[in-house]
Amino acid sequence: MSAAWVAGSVRARAMASRRIGTAGVRALASAGSLQAAVDALAHSPYGPRVRGGDTLPAAARGVAASLLWNLRVLAGWLPAKGAEMLRALAGWFEIANVDEHLHALAGHGATAPFELGTLAMAWPQLARTSSLDELRDALTASVWGDPRGSTAREIQLSMRFAWADRVVARVPQATSWALGAVALVLAREQVARQVPVPDGAAARATALVGPGWITAGSLDALRAGLPMAARWALDDLTDIVHLWLWEVRWWRRVRAEARALWAHHAFGPDRVVGAAALLAADAWLVTGALETAARGPAGSEVLDALA
Repeated sequence: MSAAWVAGSVRARAMASRRIGTAGVRALASAGSLQAAVDALAHSPYGPRVRGGDTLPAAARGVAASLLWNLRVLAGWLPAKGAEMLRALAGWFEIANVDEHLHALAGHGATAPFELGTLAMAWPQLARTSSLDELRDALTASVWGDPRGSTAREIQLSMRFAWADRVVARVPQATSWALGAVALVLAREQVARQVPVPDGAAARATALVGPGWITAGSLDALRAGLPMAARWALDDLTDIVHLWLWEVRWWRRVRAEARALWAHHAFGPDRVVGAAALLAADAWLVTGALETAARGPAGSEVLDALA
């Protein structure tokens, strides 16, 4: 094991030890108001990017930016292979930037992009585009590949499946998470929305989970058409209106498996991936706690499901 992996593993353990955790999340959610929760969060490890008085969107973005900063710092301690693993996992932030860029191209307001630094895959090139066709061309010339369509939905879905494919290829520890996420996206599009997945995105999904899902119009049919490695994310889901609970369950599995990876006795990729996933899960839980605080007593059911 190289010195860089040892140093990165030690750094990863220290970073993950500073997460808010279940007790902290419950304290935030029961703070009494959104502003009370935000003020408390401003004095936590998220404080540098969450400030007292922030609105819910601003605080949530600050939480996400904190996660990204931690991943950037951690990547700097790792050898090239480790940094590439984190770059793959951080693909969500590049997708989020493109989502905002699509809003801007449609003439709507957009928030400032996340600062990806060395974790960027193609964002500097994508950010310079000024039309959907230009954006498609830039994606085609990048590691994201051709979305085979220039509508916002075609680009967004194609990028999400391309991200899952990249995670599977570069972060084997996260394969079940990526394939489970694909199943959840297909359930949302194919069953909840009853809108066929565009051809380009469908081809990418099929490369990941096979073609059995393509004609599925119900949860049972979708489950039957998915391989075991992806089907777990939909197990026991009987009503599509409860899909959000299964998304919560997806995070619970990620958090549980990440803990096991993080606790690995050896220095190396397992501990680093576990720490990165734990930090991501913590950021997701904290955002849920802020939303719960904003909703008041009505949010208690959400909190129970989150933590």
